[in-house]
Amino acid sequence: MLMRSAKVKDCNILSNLAYKSKAYWGYTEDFLQQCKNDLTVTKDYIEENPVYLMMESDNKIVAFYSFTINDRKLDALFIDPDFIGQGLGRIIWDHVLNKAEELGINEFTLDSEPNAEGFYLKMGAKNIGSTPSTVFPDRHLPLMKVKVF
Repeated sequence: MLMRSAKVKDCNILSNLAYKSKAYWGYTEDFLQQCKNDLTVTKDYIEENPVYLMMESDNKIVAFYSFTINDRKLDALFIDPDFIGQGLGRIIWDHVLNKAEELGINEFTLDSEPNAEGFYLKMGAKNIGSTPSTVFPDRHLPLMKVKVF
């Protein structure tokens, strides 16, 4: 697997991957449509934030993640559902931690997809509470904290 910085030309592929990854958890189409803006990776977002993607040898993008540096937050981490359960989560997580250290981030938070909380706990994140969803204010997401090395 190859890791590289995302380019503006990757916006649509990353947006589609985020949507497909969110859909993996069995949400209704109505729910997913309401999340669409939050799942859209824009040109400005890629230009303003560190976004990294993972590709297979045939250049298919299979995962990506991003940080918002000022907030010291892992803003996104999505894996193509066709690749879930194949060890890519651990590979990309190791890249997340190494990149955070490289960026001078010694700890960060993330708003977890409720169904992915177990993954983050397994990777060493701690649940420190909850945070309201940006799409559905009455819905709360696990708020996780990660100490880098």
